[in-house]
Amino acid sequence: MSDSDGDQAGVPLIEDISSSDNDQATKKRKRSNEDSAEAKKAARKKKRTLKKPKDIEDESLDAELGVNHAIAHMDSRLLVDHLAQRTKRFKPDLSLMELEDMFVPGGAIVDTTKYEQPRTTENIAPFLEQFAAPRRTNTRGAKKLSDAPPKNGTPHTLVVAGAGLRAADVTRALRKFQSEKSMVAKLFAKHIKIKEAIEMVSKTRMGIGVGTPQRLIDLMNDGMLLQRRCFVMVRNETNASSIGALSTKDLERIVIDASHIDQKKRGILDMKDTALQLVQLLTRPDLKEKYTKEADDKGVELLFF
Repeated sequence: MSDSDGDQAGVPLIEDISSSDNDQATKKRKRSNEDSAEAKKAARKKKRTLKKPKDIEDESLDAELGVNHAIAHMDSRLLVDHLAQRTKRFKPDLSLMELEDMFVPGGAIVDTTKYEQPRTTENIAPFLEQFAAPRRTNTRGAKKLSDAPPKNGTPHTLVVAGAGLRAADVTRALRKFQSEKSMVAKLFAKHIKIKEAIEMVSKTRMGIGVGTPQRLIDLMNDGMLLQRRCFVMVRNETNASSIGALSTKDLERIVIDASHIDQKKRGILDMKDTALQLVQLLTRPDLKEKYTKEADDKGVELLFF
């Protein structure tokens, strides 16, 4: 055996690579975990970004007053765009034809940008006096907002709120327009079932009705959902509003309580359920055909408060 062979005695012919492999595997797992954490962080950020509408700035959201001031600066065209953006945001898979069906015509929306007061609860009555009362006086035989159509369940004004508690607040704020022959009716309450609400509406002569989008739809359809569940007879939904407890026969305007925001700074157009229900309400065929009529020909106008 040579000296060189002796020098190599006891040295393994195959190098031990287990420790280096373990180090590399550990580093790889660490990088993978870091990448995964970054991906989750990015996903959470994207989710938060989606929750915030792109057309509303934080500066417009007044948590103290509970008001989204941006709505007050939107004219008819901007409100049409605002509604369309909300519809596409919450229903991204809609086809162009389906979006067309959910389109609210700008000609139906009254420009209220000249109203100078904050759109707080106590100002909704003065808002109606400014934008609704003149039409009643000029085209309805000198009628007032406190006058109701003769038939039960046929209000001249509907106010759409995002939640039951908000509907109650708005109803109280509009009590000045109530009289013995003209109720300001709260059409939604969690403890009032749809069947009871139908009975109440059919027995009440009202000038103004206040409710959430879905409750108004149900009352216009005369409780279609209830009928499908409980009765054999199913009415044609296309003609439901003409036979519903809540009729649009003498309806002159729909007021959308769009500026109000809750403690989480969300308004009726910022929550998926209420936004889509509102669009569904406003694009009912029986209402859309009234948007094209002149104000003195029993047309319906939209006011965004």
